[in-house]
Amino acid sequence: MSGMILALDVGNTTILMGLYNGRDLIGDWRFSTMREKTGDEIGCMVLSALQTRNIGPDDINGAVVSCVVPSLIDRIKRMCRIYLGCDPLEIDPSKKGYIPLAYPDPAQIGADRIVNAVAAHEKYGAPLIIIDFGTATTFCAISSKGEFMGGCIVPGIGISQEALVAHAERLLPVSWERPGSVIARNTDDAIRAGLLFGYASLVDGIVVRMKREMRENPKVIATGGWASVIKEEAGHIDIMDPFLTLDGLRIIYERETSCT
Repeated sequence: MSGMILALDVGNTTILMGLYNGRDLIGDWRFSTMREKTGDEIGCMVLSALQTRNIGPDDINGAVVSCVVPSLIDRIKRMCRIYLGCDPLEIDPSKKGYIPLAYPDPAQIGADRIVNAVAAHEKYGAPLIIIDFGTATTFCAISSKGEFMGGCIVPGIGISQEALVAHAERLLPVSWERPGSVIARNTDDAIRAGLLFGYASLVDGIVVRMKREMRENPKVIATGGWASVIKEEAGHIDIMDPFLTLDGLRIIYERETSCT
């Protein structure tokens, strides 16, 4: 097999990895982000995952990486060179050309937000609001001109629960199940209801405010681990796209390598 591209999105909680054959996503994996892992450990993890699809390092033509964990990027790049035999393309938010920017300091934009914007604009047009439910929940606005305008960031659902439990002695972590009612009748369901319905209301409220400021009627695209759960409760999410970030990495890789 040939022409395969490995896409890696390194987040604070999860590493999302996708294997593309041309434009087709033929494999995807999620790993916990462990900052203490060496490049060799990451390499063994990646090779083991590829073997589940009967793919070896010689089948990989290239790699592209977005990373919001600075302490890991050098190890990830070294892993690609040693274990995959390729020098990965690293997404640099301060670089011009990915997407038009109406933003004072592009270096402050997370690489994942740029990647999501590129993918959403190509797949769904503009204007857009993109919501990524990760360690943080990010909201990004794309104007009808296709410009990245900015957005806002709130703590993610997972770390919100962790903070609640850490600072309230009588509250314990809960497993995830949809609560039957916002008026919960036990403590575990009360936590679940607060997280689910609270975040759904947060999403709807921010989207309404962003639409008002944009003075447009953008499509609202959701991605990330909690997107499918929140979409069931929020009233303003139009499309759920679980592989938006991976598709953005592929799109940028294709654009950059076609120019060289």
